[in-house]
Amino acid sequence: MMNGQGRVSPGSAAPTEERGCSWLNIWVFLICALAIKAAIGTLCLWLVVPFCHSSDQPSALQQQFSEWECDSAVPQGTDRGWMCCPKGWRRFQGSCYFLSTDMMSWDESARNCTGMGSQLVVITSKAEQEFLSEQIRQSKEPKRDNSYIGLFAEQEGQWQWVDKTPYNMTAAFWPKGEPSEGYDENCVIIYRDTELPNNWNSVRCLNYHRICEAAAVTV
Repeated sequence: MMNGQGRVSPGSAAPTEERGCSWLNIWVFLICALAIKAAIGTLCLWLVVPFCHSSDQPSALQQQFSEWECDSAVPQGTDRGWMCCPKGWRRFQGSCYFLSTDMMSWDESARNCTGMGSQLVVITSKAEQEFLSEQIRQSKEPKRDNSYIGLFAEQEGQWQWVDKTPYNMTAAFWPKGEPSEGYDENCVIIYRDTELPNNWNSVRCLNYHRICEAAAVTV
């Protein structure tokens, strides 16, 4: 109620203009908060995609790399829309591959892959075999050629994969005359210049390039 001098009596409602101003301030605050949240979400998506889902335990691969490359290749019907590999790695289907430019022995290569949260590649299909062979052949890096895979023999002729995947001779990619016998050749490379897809060669476990593999991160 207004008194005779135009002041508001205690307990009376504030003028309409003042209430409108208060609501305007609230809306401005909410819009700003939403804009900031959206900006943070976008930053999370593009800079550190694999770590945005805090409910997931980071994989060994995630713990080793901070730069990632992602694309929207996750199958429809899943609740995630991106598949990611460390920057510089190659993706094929659900795996990420690192093709080295330096050379190491087989044991050193296996340890190097493990140290990056991956393993020497285990090839389980013709499509994967052809993809990796083409990646080696098409590489612009002249030093990248014959590369170790994760197949080895502790004793001659007893081939096994590093992750204990059963070795199947009928699903292997040996050319005629391979694997060699009697030459202490207990490690396997993809040989760059052999006709596809049968381009595995057994070799002595000396220094070669390597291919590491890890599961792609989906977010």
